Amino acid sequence: MDADRVHEADEVVVDQLAGRFGGCVGERSSGGETKDHVERRKKKKRETKRGERDVDRKLTHRPRTDRLSLDERYELVRSIGEECIQEGELRNLLLKKPDVVAYDGFEPSGRMHIAQGVMKALNVNKLTRAGCTFKFWVADWFALMNNKMGGDLKKIRTVGQYMVEVWKAIGMDMERVEFLWSADEINKRSDEYWSIVLDIARRNRLPRIVRCSQIMGRNDSDDLSAAQIFYPCMQCADIFFLKADICQLGMDQRKVNVLAREYCDDIKRKNKPIILSHHMLPGLLQGQEKMSKSDPNSAIFMEDADHEVNTKIKKAYCPPQVVAGNPVVEYVQYVIFPWFGKFEVQRSDNNGGNKMYLRMEDLKDDYVNGELHPGDLKPSVARALNEILQPVRDHFQNDPEAKKLLATVKKYKVTK
Repeated sequence: MDADRVHEADEVVVDQLAGRFGGCVGERSSGGETKDHVERRKKKKRETKRGERDVDRKLTHRPRTDRLSLDERYELVRSIGEECIQEGELRNLLLKKPDVVAYDGFEPSGRMHIAQGVMKALNVNKLTRAGCTFKFWVADWFALMNNKMGGDLKKIRTVGQYMVEVWKAIGMDMERVEFLWSADEINKRSDEYWSIVLDIARRNRLPRIVRCSQIMGRNDSDDLSAAQIFYPCMQCADIFFLKADICQLGMDQRKVNVLAREYCDDIKRKNKPIILSHHMLPGLLQGQEKMSKSDPNSAIFMEDADHEVNTKIKKAYCPPQVVAGNPVVEYVQYVIFPWFGKFEVQRSDNNGGNKMYLRMEDLKDDYVNGELHPGDLKPSVARALNEILQPVRDHFQNDPEAKKLLATVKKYKVTK
């Protein structure tokens, strides 16, 4: 496996995210064409005519999978998942199927935190770079069933529109992405959808379905409504309804994705959906296994102001010389490093001077050995996060419709 080629593919993903904002990740858009921009555009045209690499990639650039070998495509896709069920099936899928479909579903339930925004954009762009089409299931009916936004479908749909705006602003490759609203799509093909749902429900006992309650942010012991009992059967059906080859959701959605594979065994279906589960970032405060939209201090949100990011990171749990369960270290590993491919710690000469990290392993070693202190790590993390988020802030500040949308969403009360 040529590691340099795979790293180059990763750089293409970051470049896709950067291209919307002028060529460098986090660079602010000026709103007009500067002399330098005109020169870059002319240079791009000359290079394109010569058939050379397009160094000023645009968000709408269709991924060139012909530049990647099967091994490179596999490594790029596999790098997304903390877990993959099964790896052999994934490689075979990429080898034999030219139009692979990956999917994720999301409940419009409030403001978007950085894992859902940045990590998802990176993951989607890796999949599209590898030649996949990505289907987003905007789960408005599911949010209604789970009592999000107080069960107000109009508010839920407004939040869904806001989330799409965030992904556009951060630089998601939209050319190979579809946003499908569950209420609309289910009503269009209701006979097909409900037949699958009812068959899944008929073939599973209630305890098996209740064990999937984690997908809704619930526990097995919670007093679930009848709608919430039916929710896992519907989410399982979504996979087949959307004809998804890859379920690219978080580790917290694992149980229902496994249910889908078990259903394939039950109906003797050979081609099972591949589960590619990404890592779940913990909350910023001690003891928080995951971020919570109902607790604004538990996460960085995509349009948080500079000072809000600085304050949250300053207050974040960050025990010295401990990397396990350290949310600040995890932000570096799963957000900052994948975005920039490097991470700079800025500190005084008395504390060792500035240091550029090119490998996450080196940063962890320094932190465990006490050579990198939380007091130096935290400001550098906040600085990098603010650079990543600035294009989103600019979008919601400068676009009148987006600004109005965000103001509306901020007024909504988040309900569990």
